[in-house]
Amino acid sequence: MPWNEPGGSDKNPWGNKDKSSGNSKGKGTADIEDITRKMNEKLGGLFGNKKSGNNKGSDGPSGSVLALIGIALLGAWLATGFYTVDSAQRGVEFRFGAYTETTRPGLHWHVPYPVESVELVDIDRSRTAEDRTHMLTKDENIVDIGVTAQYRIKNPEDYLFNVYLADYERNQSIGTLHQVMRSAVREIAGRNTMDSILKENRGTIAPDTQQVMQKVLDSYKTGLEVIKVNVTYAEAPQEVKDAFDDANRAREDKDRYKNQAETYAKKVVPIAEGKASRLSEAALAYTGRIVSQAEGDASRFNQLVAEYRKAPAVTRKRLYLETMEEVYENTSKIMVDTKSGNNVMYLPLDKLSGGSNSSSTSSQSFDPAIATSVEQLRRQNQSTRSGGRDATRQGR
Repeated sequence: MPWNEPGGSDKNPWGNKDKSSGNSKGKGTADIEDITRKMNEKLGGLFGNKKSGNNKGSDGPSGSVLALIGIALLGAWLATGFYTVDSAQRGVEFRFGAYTETTRPGLHWHVPYPVESVELVDIDRSRTAEDRTHMLTKDENIVDIGVTAQYRIKNPEDYLFNVYLADYERNQSIGTLHQVMRSAVREIAGRNTMDSILKENRGTIAPDTQQVMQKVLDSYKTGLEVIKVNVTYAEAPQEVKDAFDDANRAREDKDRYKNQAETYAKKVVPIAEGKASRLSEAALAYTGRIVSQAEGDASRFNQLVAEYRKAPAVTRKRLYLETMEEVYENTSKIMVDTKSGNNVMYLPLDKLSGGSNSSSTSSQSFDPAIATSVEQLRRQNQSTRSGGRDATRQGR
């Protein structure tokens, strides 16, 4: 029968009620204290508390509990020694501050702090350092040069141990790499004149600076590798920039005029060479023609000398007649020797025969009888000369 039904036995699990007093509030407080006591007893047994008469005391945790707690704490401490190295990193381990080894990408473990520690170094990230300042050139001029250097860490051990602040990205001016870069640029600027830095040798400043920087960094064993150096600015100082701009414009004008002259020369020289070649060939052709003609004349003269030695009189007369024939063939006038007297009659034969000058005297009229007589005389003269030539040939 339930304990709380009417007529049932009074079996209250929380303890007997004080019916005489009827004070339910005091009884509830006693029940809470009883529950609290039981819980304290259980916790005390867990931590090794022992009873001593009516008095319960706490002598501290037991040895097994302390061992479990120590093992748990040791495991948690050892678990802090695990670390992961990415593919672009290297892990540098220290034991009491001294270098022990460098670990490659993957999961690793080291004795936790404070015995050992690890520092992860990014070796693939490209870092940048830049500087711009005034430099003194070889010809004692001042030039304003700005450079930018890209670099990376190639040796983590040297980077961390050999040089203090090999690079310091928060404040580059105090880093070793920045000082080396400025020193290298000053050295290169001191080797060149201002004009060569601004114009002719500007393209060689960057590779020369990179070479000098890498040489110094390697001698310091900084563990840094310079990837590339760029010259971002190279001009005269602002105080004298206008004067240098004028000089640069004059230099550009000089180069432009020079290029124009070279272009004109390339166009004119071939034409002149062609004309010279044609003149030279014409001269050679003329030389050949004159020499051949002279050789032919000399050959004919030698043959004529041989004939003249055989018959001097006949040859002399023949030469005279041939010469006069050649002379009279080119003239438009004719001389007629008459037998009636000593007078020499001159007739305008070219006008009578319709020559080139006949048009100018077309208005003049001549007697037909005179014209017939002149034509007969001309034919007679030609037949006489023809007969003389034939006789001369027969005589030879």
